[in-house]
Amino acid sequence: MQTIILPQIEIDNSILLSLKSSADELAYKMKFYTAVALYQKRKLSLGKSAEFVGMTRLEFIEALNKEDIPIFDYSQKEMNEVFDDAKSLSKMFK
Repeated sequence: MQTIILPQIEIDNSILLSLKSSADELAYKMKFYTAVALYQKRKLSLGKSAEFVGMTRLEFIEALNKEDIPIFDYSQKEMNEVFDDAKSLSKMFK
């Protein structure tokens, strides 16, 4: 796999002090939350989001759980479709 290096981001030291974070910790958190946002916006799959952060899928799921971020985030329309399908299936087995 070929990797690229993105441009550096300049952050005032006062931000690190406010966050009580090191530069490395903040860089990791920024990468993690970027992966989460891309996953939630359905730009990356769960596996690719995990890969983005350097985690396995299970590690990424556990990290989402630890942050109280839902793994599945269906729209109301998608949920209605799931429930309609379930109703149709239950009628077939009666």
